[in-house]
Amino acid sequence: MSAGIGPTAWWPSTTGPCMMTTVSTMAKRTGSVLAALCPSRCAWSPGSPITTPSRTAFPDPSITLVSWSFGCRAGHPAFPEGLPRASTRVAGTRCLQPISWQAQKPSLSEGTEASPLDFLHQVQPCLSSHSVNTEFELKCDFKVFNMKSLQIVLPARADLESPILDLDLHLPLLCFRPEKVLQILTCILTEQRIVFFSSDWALLTLVTECFMAYLYPLQWQHPFVPILSDQMLDFVMAPTSFLMGCHLDHFEEVSKEADGLVLINIDHGSITYSKSTDDNVDIPDVPLLAAQTFIQRVQSLQLHHELHAAHLLSSTDLKEGRAHRRSWQQKLNCQIQQTTLQLLVSIFRDVKNHLNYEHRVFNSEEFLKTRAPGDHRFYKQVLDTYMFHSFLKARLNRRMDAFAQMDLDTQSEEDRINGMLLSPRRPTVEKIASRKSSHLCVTHRRMVVSMPNLQDIAMPELAPRNSSLRLTDTAGCRGSSGVLNVTPKSPYTFKIPEIHFPLESQCVQAYYTRFVSMLSEAMCILAPDNSLLLARYLYLRGLVYLMQGQLLNALLDFQNLYKTDIRIFPTDLVKRTVESMSAPEWERAEQAPELMRLISEILDKPHEASKLDDHVKNFKLPKKHMQLGDFMKRVQESGIVKDASTIHRLFEALTVGQEKQIDPETFKDFYNCWKETEAEAQEVSLPWLVMEHLDKNECVCKLSSSVKTNLGVGKIAMTQKRLFLLTEGRPGYLEISTFRNIEEVKRTSTAFVLRRIPTLKIRVASKKEVFEANLKTECDLWHLMVKEMWAGKKLADDHKDPHYVQQALTNVLLMDAVVGTLQSPGAIYAASKLSYFDKTSNEMPMTLPETTLETLKHKINPSAGEAFPQAVDVLLYTPGHLDPAEKVEDAHPKLWCALSEGNVTVFDASSWTIHQRSFKVGTAKVNCMVMADQNQVWVGSEDSVIYIINVHSMSCNKQLTAHCSSVTDLIVQDGQEAPSDVYSCSMDGTVLVWNVSTLQVTSRFQLPRGGLTSIRLHGGRLWCCTGNSIMVMKMNGSLHQELKIEENFKDTSTSFLAFQLLPEEEQLWAACAGRSEVYIWSLKDLAQPPQRVPLKDCSEINCMIRVKKQVWVGSRGLGQGTPKGKIYVIDAERKTVEKELVAHMDTVRTLCSAEDRYVLSGSGREEGKVAIWKGE
Repeated sequence: MSAGIGPTAWWPSTTGPCMMTTVSTMAKRTGSVLAALCPSRCAWSPGSPITTPSRTAFPDPSITLVSWSFGCRAGHPAFPEGLPRASTRVAGTRCLQPISWQAQKPSLSEGTEASPLDFLHQVQPCLSSHSVNTEFELKCDFKVFNMKSLQIVLPARADLESPILDLDLHLPLLCFRPEKVLQILTCILTEQRIVFFSSDWALLTLVTECFMAYLYPLQWQHPFVPILSDQMLDFVMAPTSFLMGCHLDHFEEVSKEADGLVLINIDHGSITYSKSTDDNVDIPDVPLLAAQTFIQRVQSLQLHHELHAAHLLSSTDLKEGRAHRRSWQQKLNCQIQQTTLQLLVSIFRDVKNHLNYEHRVFNSEEFLKTRAPGDHRFYKQVLDTYMFHSFLKARLNRRMDAFAQMDLDTQSEEDRINGMLLSPRRPTVEKIASRKSSHLCVTHRRMVVSMPNLQDIAMPELAPRNSSLRLTDTAGCRGSSGVLNVTPKSPYTFKIPEIHFPLESQCVQAYYTRFVSMLSEAMCILAPDNSLLLARYLYLRGLVYLMQGQLLNALLDFQNLYKTDIRIFPTDLVKRTVESMSAPEWERAEQAPELMRLISEILDKPHEASKLDDHVKNFKLPKKHMQLGDFMKRVQESGIVKDASTIHRLFEALTVGQEKQIDPETFKDFYNCWKETEAEAQEVSLPWLVMEHLDKNECVCKLSSSVKTNLGVGKIAMTQKRLFLLTEGRPGYLEISTFRNIEEVKRTSTAFVLRRIPTLKIRVASKKEVFEANLKTECDLWHLMVKEMWAGKKLADDHKDPHYVQQALTNVLLMDAVVGTLQSPGAIYAASKLSYFDKTSNEMPMTLPETTLETLKHKINPSAGEAFPQAVDVLLYTPGHLDPAEKVEDAHPKLWCALSEGNVTVFDASSWTIHQRSFKVGTAKVNCMVMADQNQVWVGSEDSVIYIINVHSMSCNKQLTAHCSSVTDLIVQDGQEAPSDVYSCSMDGTVLVWNVSTLQVTSRFQLPRGGLTSIRLHGGRLWCCTGNSIMVMKMNGSLHQELKIEENFKDTSTSFLAFQLLPEEEQLWAACAGRSEVYIWSLKDLAQPPQRVPLKDCSEINCMIRVKKQVWVGSRGLGQGTPKGKIYVIDAERKTVEKELVAHMDTVRTLCSAEDRYVLSGSGREEGKVAIWKGE
């Protein structure tokens, strides 16, 4: 290609009409070489350094276009023959054809010789795909055609989907004022028809690519052509949304000829519109608070390297100067990316509150109602775009991208607590107080704008364009508004071998051999715990082996990669490799069982994974009659409530006295009534005097009309904790009672003239005077609501379970909506169907046994927000570790709850609030968990896989697949803070010993029989519990001793369920199926008959743990006359039951200890809760 405008490549996008993506390349020098990289498409921008790649995401990530300039022309001897020449083909203005070339790939089955240039297209994913907390990036220094060294820098990324960027991201901030940058971002977010202009061709690509990077993870879904030649100017007449770039010489022509365009002049830093449509272009403003924070942060940035380096000593070393400049640019890029990402999080953070993940519904109308009136125009336009639709898909798929990570990192404590609550959205006292404060600030800002001539108000000086030579004083915007202190990680450099010509077979093989040798040496000297870098080395070496035709060696490297970092595992490549293997290679592969398991798994799955469901629905009211099933789905979609039993009671309430179906009008009335009440609650503004009497997490859920009471005239207010009176006239606070202190609630009537007025009476403990309110027509409803809240609070106190209060509050608000919907004489009776706790308070015991109450500390609900309770299969407590590199939240202790079907929910054990909402580790039942080191939690699953979770990123990117059946137990050596080995066992009797750092199996042995359920380490021996015996194995795998069940019990139908070792007492404690006793053997002589500890009213034992000098046994048994979950606390010395604890409604399935201070128990799916007990 000659110098000038290069070819433009077009690819159709996956969604939306005529939505295409482009990559433009232009050679600033004379000639270029095109190569293909995988999987991301990149193009080097004209005028930028050779190390400046830009990337545009495409549907099929198989080819990346890269242009490298070398200073040699096509036809020159150094230009390799056979590389395809790219050409542009255009067919009309609506549908453009793609460039019809791609780099030639070697055919593995033919055994052809592949050159090093063919290898390069495979390298990119392993160089750029880094996980969270990666402390390195890879650089490749290599020489092409024996010319000057070329360096490609691929920076480390926390988000694998993020673009590879080495652009100078501050260029648009030098060209435009921050306010103009926001306008341009708004134009892109609202998908306008945008044309950039500049007299510098290079700036067109650089600036437009920067704006694309600013909006990540949102992605432009329409045609993107950074450079339009003279012959392509008619493209700006296209009726669809687009983003294009033209030379400034064409500004007037484009402005006059095209309608509805946003014209952005990079050289002048201005934004104008097509002359014929100046009055019609509707560009809204970015939400005020987000815009102000963005402007303040941009003004805080140091955008000039010369000022940044002014304090440094002069250096004559050109390489040192370049390194310093690169370091400054990388840090500035990180700050800019964080600033723009924070802008997007501020704008779209609350979207998640209006999503229904199960039914993939977004309630846009309700989301808009929560926005400030002045922001409605912005959100209405953005919500209708393809870009936002794609963003919604990612949220519903729970993608943990940069947006989700920042949202999680910046989540307030209030939001964390609200994530556990089931009550509808109501502003807390803390939120109301902050809103009042922000209103004062907004009022002050508006005064500044509307009264600029007042002398006593200092106008903030806005920084003019290109004025960042001075640092802006940000004293008033420090903290969240100041510049973000982000320092990029220092890189790790690996130099691949030089490529020498001619590329003959012998030279190519020597090159690959040298490459493998260098990689192997690097892996040998690698620190054992640096698994992230090891994964990249394995990826590279596997590719080199493929190029050599050594398929088996390549597969072995990919097998190790699979368990080291599954995110960069090339499934399709491995599948093609397996399919091309010869018969001798298959025979060799069959000798490696773990490799064959991986091959079988890949071949059994035609696609890497089933595609995620990508549809997104907007919530719409029903148009036909609904039975219970349809009604339940609609209510869950609406976000009103998710609990299936609550929805069933709501259905009964709305269909009282009629056919068991709900017509569309009734549902519409109910929905509108609910949302109106919710909107009214959002507008509640309490005086400061009132808020001083309330807790910060309280929210006003219901207000009566103005009524006469014995305390005066005012409105009765209900929170989740109390009733109080908002007095009229001068607003004041008079407490009626907390729900805990209520003794009696009665509905009576008071004589007034010739009629009687319905009256509510509330008797309060410690108060002689009974509260009395003439509620008139509201009396019956308030009577139901107060009694329900009273019953819920009493249950919460008696069972130490705050979930009851939240559930009672939901019932109360549903009662209110039902009465407002029906508005008939039978409305109160219908609402009484929702009075669940008040009715059941007489059926269920209101108070737990005294011993249970003394020992029980708290209960939490991991299934909160789910339609049905989920069984708690496994619990794991991990202590906090204070590391300066970690976030404060990461240093807190955690409680890991494994629920049904591989769902894991993590609680912050310092506050018992949800730290991480449910995420998946496979789809099968979890059997065991263990903390391998401070950074890893290992999870053993029913599907025979061990999943490894990174405790910082809460992501699972490593899998161990050496077991062939269900993984039943995982243990580490007791007393080791940083264990080097993890022991795992599976149901088929296999025991494996893993090195924590390398994830390699260091030892394995097979028990004589299967049914292995648990293992323990003691005295240099491994104790293994199988169904028929407890086997003591030497570490070499030989049997040392065996305790057989038939030798101790006449009934051979029983089997061992669980066991514990007490080394100090030299005892073995075990439980057997169908037995209500715990059996104790002496370790000195297992042949002696065991001692027995009978467990009264026990029907089945499920688990046991040792806590100090006690043994806790989780079971199912009779509690207060009914079958319930039961825990027996046995004194290990006296061998007697000290306590019987009954707090679970279902079987106790799992127990774990929290530093011997607390014991945690999890119950079955009938209840699905976790109890925290005080240890002694």
